[in-house]
Amino acid sequence: MRRELTPAEKQLWQKLRNQQVLGFKFRRQHAIDRFIVDFYCGEVQLVVEVDGEIHDYTPEKDAIRQEFLQSLGLRVVRFKNEDVLQSIEEVLAEIVRWLQEEPHPQPPPRKRGGG
Repeated sequence: MRRELTPAEKQLWQKLRNQQVLGFKFRRQHAIDRFIVDFYCGEVQLVVEVDGEIHDYTPEKDAIRQEFLQSLGLRVVRFKNEDVLQSIEEVLAEIVRWLQEEPHPQPPPRKRGGG
């Protein structure tokens, strides 16, 4: 986990924190299984990622990571650093759209061994 947020993450966090967006609670740098996501809203199973120069993953690894998160029933929306820094209101409007959509149903629980 990084100690410092990127400038784009910091700007977006200032808008998402303290339930400022439709009253939804977001967590930042939230652990989900083996991954740390930038922002997470558990109420609607929404992951918000901000991608930029300091991004740890290649596009191929991003696709695998996103597929894994989606397999857990999570919805993932991604923004580029430039979009957050230059068009924060448009980014927030997109997040609002995702917040207002019906969340995907939870996947069935995984069966544990035994029988």
